[in-house]
Amino acid sequence: MEVLDPPAVRRWARLAADALGGARAEIDALNVFPVADGDTGTNLHLTVLSAAEAVEALPDDVDAAVMWQTLSYGALIGARGNSGVIVSQALRGLAEVLKDGADLRAGLLRAATLAREAVARPVEGTVLSVLEAAAQAVQEMPVQEVRSQEVRAHEVPGQQDEQQEVVGQEVTGDLAAVARRAAGAARAALRRTPEQLDVLARSGVVDAGGAGLAIILESLERVITGSYSDRYDVPAPTSRISPMSEVGAGYEVMYLLDADDAAVAKLREELDAMGDSLVVVGGEGLWNVHVHVGEAGPAVEAALRAGRPHRIRITYLAERTHRASAGRGVVAVAAGDGIAALFEECGAVVVRRAPGTRPTLPAMLAAIREAGGEVAVLPNDEGAGAVATAAAEVAREDGVVVSVLPTRATVQGLAALAVHDPLRRFDDDVVAMTDAAGHTRHGHLVVADREAVTSAGVCRPGDVLGLIDGDVSVIGGTLEEVATLVVDRMVAGGGELVTLVTGADAPVRLAAHVEAHLRVIRPDVDLVVYDGEQGGYPLLIGVE
Repeated sequence: MEVLDPPAVRRWARLAADALGGARAEIDALNVFPVADGDTGTNLHLTVLSAAEAVEALPDDVDAAVMWQTLSYGALIGARGNSGVIVSQALRGLAEVLKDGADLRAGLLRAATLAREAVARPVEGTVLSVLEAAAQAVQEMPVQEVRSQEVRAHEVPGQQDEQQEVVGQEVTGDLAAVARRAAGAARAALRRTPEQLDVLARSGVVDAGGAGLAIILESLERVITGSYSDRYDVPAPTSRISPMSEVGAGYEVMYLLDADDAAVAKLREELDAMGDSLVVVGGEGLWNVHVHVGEAGPAVEAALRAGRPHRIRITYLAERTHRASAGRGVVAVAAGDGIAALFEECGAVVVRRAPGTRPTLPAMLAAIREAGGEVAVLPNDEGAGAVATAAAEVAREDGVVVSVLPTRATVQGLAALAVHDPLRRFDDDVVAMTDAAGHTRHGHLVVADREAVTSAGVCRPGDVLGLIDGDVSVIGGTLEEVATLVVDRMVAGGGELVTLVTGADAPVRLAAHVEAHLRVIRPDVDLVVYDGEQGGYPLLIGVE
């Protein structure tokens, strides 16, 4: 290949992402610096994957400038972890140079320069050293003119003189030779990292971030030369010392930040005084910030003073030592003692929440980790669903396989748990549970505490509201009246099983009243009644 054109950039991004995905676990095992949290391979994979997905979304006829800018932007917004943020800045350096058609040699030099400038306190023996070795190696290559020519581009109508346009350029070194030299130098520099950083030597590993960068440059070489292979060499640890033994407490704080250059310069100073492993990358109003600190709050507050932070991620580093336990489990969110006991009897790990609130992220994360290595989560509430999704993302970084089912109500969670089978393949079990929940309509009763306009009309304080699938369907004066009307509407479209879950404030005869009504209108349906003891909702109704 003579030119690193847009299709080649797209192929490189995908090949590098796939290669990092394949080597993720091996790179994670090398991770001892700056914090031995065992996630560098995962972070690099997700960073480059974000870049690959960004350029793959572009049309086929996009020009080089847009392709490179999109690659850089995709890496910036998807960058994770210390090494991921640094690599995103390296891609930004390549993009700055190569979007204008300059050669790969200059692009690598710019990449190394920007990456080092992004790190508040650079350390040798890291990804920075590997990148700089690659850049320096190609700068030392002999200069040779590969192509330099002028051609006549076109004749302008109405003019006698022909316009001349330069379509070739002087290229320093053959493109394939530059790529080979860069990849080879990176691999050699990676093997030297234990000589530069004591923690690597003590742990018997090479630098994890450098290993990932070597794969990225090797992928570039393979795209340019056409020599594809499924195998990338990741040096295995030579010591039995577990890298995870050196994890310390503290927090990793990351966020994207909309801010101007002056505000970011001040932010760097503030964060550098708070902690370490500070990396700030980006420009033109959008930045990606990474830092390790003793307390997460001040790092976020500093961002608020600088601009608008978003996509904030806070990870308690010591928790990274918790690895997935074996086995299959279910986590269920419950808003009442009776519901919680019911879920626990079915083998679920329960996360409690008060009515009208959502569970905390630490509580949800702890439950997922307790449940096992393959976990189905039943949030049973829309608000809890958002927390469950966030907790699942963190748990997956520890190797836990997590699926958050779209259960929006307790009765859907009960239906899902009823078909749970730990002896099935996990994916098949999730499908069966999701199907059961999806075939369960949910309703509930609530007493209005203020006047409001609803889809069923105006309600006043003391009115009983009957909701079906989240919308107010009935307004009445008594719980018994509204309960029978809601059940009538829910079973009108069919159903084989009706589930009633009574609340802490439900009248003693409420469930019996509904049961008697069902015997008259639908004697064919099965009925199950549970005492949920939930507050706020006198009755929950499910129809399967």
